[in-house]
Amino acid sequence: MATVSNGDDDGNKLTVVVLGPGTAAAAAVSAGTKPPPPSARHVQWLRAAVLGASDGLVSTAALMLGVGAARRPGGDADADDLRGVLLAGLAGLVAGACSMAIGEYVSVHAQLDVELAELKRADEESAAAAGDGDGGAPLDRAEGLSRPGQAAAASAVSFAAGAAVPLLAAWFVTTGYGARVAVVVATATATLAVFGWLGAVLGRAPGGRAGLRAVVGGLVAMGVTYGLMKLCRVHGV
Repeated sequence: MATVSNGDDDGNKLTVVVLGPGTAAAAAVSAGTKPPPPSARHVQWLRAAVLGASDGLVSTAALMLGVGAARRPGGDADADDLRGVLLAGLAGLVAGACSMAIGEYVSVHAQLDVELAELKRADEESAAAAGDGDGGAPLDRAEGLSRPGQAAAASAVSFAAGAAVPLLAAWFVTTGYGARVAVVVATATATLAVFGWLGAVLGRAPGGRAGLRAVVGGLVAMGVTYGLMKLCRVHGV
C-alpha cells in the first residue's frame, strides 16, 4: 500500500491511498467529505421495488378494464365474463413479471460487466504502481458488485405484487360488471397514491405531489385502454 499526502497553507489536506490487489476498491480520495450512508443502496432497492409494483398495478388494471370493455354487447357479469377478465389479469401478471425479470437481468448484468472491467483495470494499475507488472491478482471480490439474479427476482416479485392488487379486487366482486370496474379503479387509485407517496419519500422528495402524479398517470392509462377497447367493440373489431 502506498500513501501520498499533500497539504496547503489553509490546512486542507488531500490523501490518496493506492491499495493492492484483493481489496474492494482500487483508490480512495479523502477531501473532508463524508461517504454516503450505508443505507443508500437499500433505499434505492426499495424505491425501485415501489416503482415496479406501480408498473404492475397500472398495466394489469388497464389490461383487465380493456378486456372487460370488449365483452360482448349486452352481456351480463356472468361467470364467462368474470373468468375472461381474471384470466387476462393473471396472464398480464405472469407475462409482465417475466418481462421485468429478463429486462432487469440483462441490464444489471451489463452493469456488472462494466464494474468487473473497472476492477481489473484498477488491479493492473495498482500492480504497475507497485512495480509488480504481472497484471494484478485474479478477481475474487463480490462485495459491492451488482447482482443480476437478485435484481431480476426483486423486479419480478415487485411487479407481481402490484399486479395482484387489481386482480384480487376483481376476484371478490361478482355483483355486476359496473361494480367490478368501480372496485378495480378505486382500489388501483388508492394503491397508486400510496405507492407514489412512498416512492417520493424514499427518494427524499415531497410525497403529496408524487402521489397525485401517480394517480393521474394511472387513471389516464386505464382510461385510454378502456376507451380504445370500447371503441373497438362498438365498431366490431
